[in-house]
Amino acid sequence: MNRYAGLIALVAAERLAELAVARRNRAWAMRHGGVEHGRRHYPLIAAAHAGLLGGALLEARRTRFVPALGWPMLALAVSSQALRWWCIASLGKRWNTRVIVVPGMPLVERGPYRRVRHPNYVAVVAEGVALPLVHTGWRTALLFTAANLSLLRMRVRIENEALGYGICSTRTPGTAA
Repeated sequence: MNRYAGLIALVAAERLAELAVARRNRAWAMRHGGVEHGRRHYPLIAAAHAGLLGGALLEARRTRFVPALGWPMLALAVSSQALRWWCIASLGKRWNTRVIVVPGMPLVERGPYRRVRHPNYVAVVAEGVALPLVHTGWRTALLFTAANLSLLRMRVRIENEALGYGICSTRTPGTAA
């Protein structure tokens, strides 16, 4: 349990680093005419992510580490972090935890955005399943996944609208988050 609590603390520290990057990038975007979309859903997303970390820790008090499940899930959780930071690096100053679009900027088509419209959300989904399951936290994994899928449906719709994607859109995939 102590090692798992350390893992959760590392993920929490990573989240704080993300928020620092997002804050800096938000300021840059706003200086360049950025427009924030879907502001009202952001607190729900933040609460869900805090709930993931807190729920995983609470549930771990009643579960045990099962190597056959824990090690592969740890590998998936670490891989999801690598994908997330690849997304952050690929988007550069345009990456944010919020949906902020600088009008007139072309869509990003490098890194994972060459193939997937929303690769950061692939990382979020994978982490939401894997992180609790490192310590057999299936309840937290299920609850977060259910809440997260609902929130991501809303978030992707907001983001697609902000980026100008539509049913008849001919724009190539890329994203702001």
